[in-house]
Amino acid sequence: MRILVINWQDRTHPQSGGAEVHLHEIFGRIARMGHDVHLLCCGHGTAPAYEVLDDLHVYRVGHRPTFNYSVPRWWKQYGAGMKLDIVIDDINKIPFFTPLYIRQPLLAIVHHFFGSAIFNEAGWLAGTYVKMFEDRIGRVYRSTPIVAVSESTRQECLERGFGASSVSVIHNAIDHRSYPMRVGTKSTSPSVVYFGRLKKYKSVDHVIKAMALVRETIPDAHLHILGTGDERTELERLVDFHDLQDTVTFHGYVTDAQKVAHLSAAHVAVNSSVKEGWGITNIEANACGTPVISANVPGLRDSVRDGLSGLLYPYGNIEQLAQLMTRVLVDHPERTRLSEGAVAWASTFTWERSAREMLDRCENTIQSWKQTHG
Repeated sequence: MRILVINWQDRTHPQSGGAEVHLHEIFGRIARMGHDVHLLCCGHGTAPAYEVLDDLHVYRVGHRPTFNYSVPRWWKQYGAGMKLDIVIDDINKIPFFTPLYIRQPLLAIVHHFFGSAIFNEAGWLAGTYVKMFEDRIGRVYRSTPIVAVSESTRQECLERGFGASSVSVIHNAIDHRSYPMRVGTKSTSPSVVYFGRLKKYKSVDHVIKAMALVRETIPDAHLHILGTGDERTELERLVDFHDLQDTVTFHGYVTDAQKVAHLSAAHVAVNSSVKEGWGITNIEANACGTPVISANVPGLRDSVRDGLSGLLYPYGNIEQLAQLMTRVLVDHPERTRLSEGAVAWASTFTWERSAREMLDRCENTIQSWKQTHG
């Protein structure tokens, strides 16, 4: 099978995230099954226009701000003549509207819809631009088979007018070989960890404010923030405002090995985002034997088994977040139960299974297209 995936970025892009991990893990495995997989994405820095990465043939064209306009031009010049079996449209924020110009078997992947939450991250002008395009997804992709990464995203697709039979769920996962898959030795002092990009919609400020309340009960508690992003300066100011310089440590970019070490040593991880497609960092923390306290929002509520792998709280309720953090840090039997449940929950998600499900979905899409178009 010859497959083309269209995504804004590949995993080497500085702004890559969970969508890019999903892409490379699943389609890299499909490539290693013997299929010919190509990826079209935007250029960045000194990255070459073409390279083989994770067994994917990666083509980089244009630049990130206008990549959605580069896609139809590239398709007309090159893509249409590639003799592809199927095209995968990886929808992330601004869609490529491929059904308007691609007349071949087409399958779309939807991670999540920003909706009005985009204004929290991008401001009025940019937010309006993104939302204008996003609001047209339901109409343009109405006849396109959809893969959603969570049940929450599937429900959002249905609300936007997609038929129930056209939307299936294939979860994000983890590579079990990269994680301990057990409860290990924890930090000697009460430890909380946040891992992810430092973006406004991630609401990391909620974790810092909650930490100020936790410290009133647990003076030696410590918060480790792993990741980079344009919100770091504001978050550092917030730490100074609450006099938490000795309580909060910004680690910036961490390697995979450092990530696993931090997640394993923490007593609890926190995910405070306003919305996600899934919440792969929750499963990563669980695979390190660490329960997650997560906002009860679309995507995140799907990646946390409430009461088993972690606990959910109402988004924005900083007092309840602080209470749950304190509860897990001081209640050793409860923390042990959740930690063991976290590993059991994480063990159910594998990229191998997700890749096989995606391949089946591709084959079914091709067969349905042939039946419809002759």
